[in-house]
Amino acid sequence: MAISILHFRHNNANQWGVLQGDYIVPLQQRCTTTAEFIQTYSTSAIRSELNSGAARKLTLSEVTVLSPVTRNQQFLCQGANYRQHMIESGMDPDAKRFNMFFTKASSCIVPADSPLEKPDFVQFLDYEVELGLVLRQDIAHAIAVNEANLKQYVAGLVIVNDYSARDIQIPQMQFYKGKSYRTFGPVGPYLCLLDDDDYALIRQLNLTLTVNGEVRQQDSTANLVFGPEETLTEWSGVHDLYAGDLIATGTPAGCALAIPSPGKQRVGALLPEALKWKVFMKVQAQRSQYLKHGDVVVSAIRSACGTLNLGEQRNVVVPAKTRA
Repeated sequence: MAISILHFRHNNANQWGVLQGDYIVPLQQRCTTTAEFIQTYSTSAIRSELNSGAARKLTLSEVTVLSPVTRNQQFLCQGANYRQHMIESGMDPDAKRFNMFFTKASSCIVPADSPLEKPDFVQFLDYEVELGLVLRQDIAHAIAVNEANLKQYVAGLVIVNDYSARDIQIPQMQFYKGKSYRTFGPVGPYLCLLDDDDYALIRQLNLTLTVNGEVRQQDSTANLVFGPEETLTEWSGVHDLYAGDLIATGTPAGCALAIPSPGKQRVGALLPEALKWKVFMKVQAQRSQYLKHGDVVVSAIRSACGTLNLGEQRNVVVPAKTRA
C-alpha cells in the first residue's frame, strides 16, 4: 500500500515524514533533496522505521508544508496527452506517434497550497491539473520501459498544476517562459510513494480541477495517449534523467484557452503576423474562464477505489509580489 510522504519545516529544519491522518511521523534521516530521500528510503525501510516506534508525532499545525519535489530537480512536461484534450486541440490521438515535450523552470516549484502570483502584465492566466511522476533512479542512456519494469524507474506520484500565461506562451512561442513564472508550479501536497501493487493503478486515477467550486477539468489517466512507460522510454532517448526528477504527464480537456478549429488554424496561419496575434488576443479576451485575482483553484487526484489518494491542492490567485 502506498505511503504518503510529507516534506516539511519544523524547528527551523527541513524534514521528511509519513502522513497519518492529521499527524506526521518524522523520519530519522535528514535528506536535503528529493533524490537523496528516494535513494535513502524505500517503502520497506520506512515501515521498518515506523515499527520501531521511536519518533513522536507532529500535528499539521506545527509544521510548514514544503514541496515534496525540491528545486534542484528537473521539471519535465508533456503537452496534449489526454485524448479529449488532443481532439479539442485539433489533433488525432490515434495518429500521433510522438510526445510533445517541454520544460518548466524548477524555480516555479512551490508547496501545494501556495498563493498563485499573477504578474500584472499577464492577461490570460490558465490552469492545468496534471499527474506528476517522480523518478527513482538516474537514467543516462536510452531505455525501454514497460509495465513489468516501470517500478524500477518511478518511485511515486504527485499532483502538479502547470499554470500558464497563454498571452506569453502562444504569441511569443515561449512554452518555457509562459509556464515558468514564480509560483506557476505547485507540487504536492505530498509524495505518494508506491508499493509494487500500486503501479497498476496509475492508469486508473481520476483528475479533477475546480475554480471557485465549478468543475473545469475532469478525466481519468485511462485516457492518457502516452502512458508512463512510453513517456520514459522517449525521454530517456533525449537526455539524462535523475532520481527525484519530476515529469508532469499532461492535462485533460477544459482549460481556459480557446483553441480554434483546424480549419480556422489553417486560415490563421495565412494572416500577417501582427493581425494573427491581434485576432488571437481578441478571441481569448472573450473567455471568462481565465483566472482573476481572488479565484480559488482546487486540484485533486485519486483512484476510484480509494487505494491511491494524492491529496488536494488549493491555490488562491493574488497579485505578483514586488521583489527587490
